Amino acid sequence: MQNYKTRSELKNDTKALLKGRWKDAILLNIIPTIISILITLLFAALVIALVNYSDAGSNYWVNNSMMSDDGTGNGTSNIGSGILSTLFTVGISFTFLDWFRNPSMEIQPVKMGLQVFSKKYFLRVLLIYIISTIFTTLWTLLFIIPGIIKSYAYSQAYLIYKDRSNLSPNEKISSLDCITESKNLMKGHKWRLFVLDLSFLGWGILSILSLGIGLLWLLPYQNATKVAFYEDLIQSN
Repeated sequence: MQNYKTRSELKNDTKALLKGRWKDAILLNIIPTIISILITLLFAALVIALVNYSDAGSNYWVNNSMMSDDGTGNGTSNIGSGILSTLFTVGISFTFLDWFRNPSMEIQPVKMGLQVFSKKYFLRVLLIYIISTIFTTLWTLLFIIPGIIKSYAYSQAYLIYKDRSNLSPNEKISSLDCITESKNLMKGHKWRLFVLDLSFLGWGILSILSLGIGLLWLLPYQNATKVAFYEDLIQSN
């Protein structure tokens, strides 16, 4: 039987990594967040401009096609925000994975936080997101619980892709294979990750009560700990 690290041990590993370098961790997480907010605001401004300055015919089209009561406009915006948020989070996770393996590495928040948008990663990461979202949605249609379980089963696919792409840079890696490998890797560990996520709930509430200021420390702490979870999985298998 393999000995996996406890939640406390994973968090201690993260604290040890970030000790004296919280500034790097905070900048790594906050810069993509700011960019995401700016892009969202820009999109909203463009929609408002179309509504206010288009002629009657165009205005009718905008109101009915982009901002209709059936939520089409909001749905499109939510999908875009979901993709963007995932891409930024994956880029941050990739950096933390490198950081765990090389604790003394220099952190370049902008370059590393946005590395997922490079030619090396972008397409495959996007495909992993699309495929896993489709699978999870289909399972959710059966009932909510199976969808949640599958989301945890597929959760390691991005980091698996990073490792495989680094080991075989000239190999064409299948996004579906990474999802399948994640599903196999997470057998018996989905509950562990779920409980690890729950362990941050209290900190999340305190961060909200602090008007969001606590999130500056919570987000890097949480993101890094989940990468520590992946590192523990692969090291113990």
